Amino acid sequence: MDDAPFWRRKTLAEMTSAEWESLCDGCGLCCVIRLEDDETGDVTPTRVSCRLLDAHTCRCTDYADRHRTVPDCIKLTPGNIRDLPWMPRSCAYRRLYEGKDLPSWHPLVTGDPESVHRAGVSVRGQTINEACLDDPDDAMDFLAPDWLVDRSDG
Repeated sequence: MDDAPFWRRKTLAEMTSAEWESLCDGCGLCCVIRLEDDETGDVTPTRVSCRLLDAHTCRCTDYADRHRTVPDCIKLTPGNIRDLPWMPRSCAYRRLYEGKDLPSWHPLVTGDPESVHRAGVSVRGQTINEACLDDPDDAMDFLAPDWLVDRSDG
C-alpha cells in the first residue's frame, strides 16, 4: 500500500470532491478583485476582496451558494486551472497542475489551518471588502503591491 498522501498519488482529475476542496489553503488570494486591461489583456490584482471573503479566516462566507451572490466567481476545476494564469504561484491547484508538490506551510502538510497565515502567504489583514466601495471603479485606487500578489513558491 502506498503511504504517499493523495496529492502525490492522484492527478487533479482523480481526486474526490473532498480531496479537491481540501487543497485550498485558505490564503484568499483568488478572492481579490482583478482588473483586466481590455487592450492588452493584462490582469492587475487589487487589495479589494470579494464581498463574501471573511477578512480574518480568508474563506468564503457562503461558499456553497456563492454563485447566487457573485455570478462571476470562478469555480476551479481540473479542466480550467490551466486557463487561469493569474492564480498565485503558491496556489495548491496551480502547483499540482504544474507538477510541483505542496509547500511546507500548506495546511495539509502542517495539519494546521493557521500555517498559511503564519507563513505570510494569505491576504489576512491586507484587503478591503468590495462592499465598502462607493463605486466598483474605485477598486482602481487599491491596486495591489507586488508583495501581496507575487507570493512565494513555498
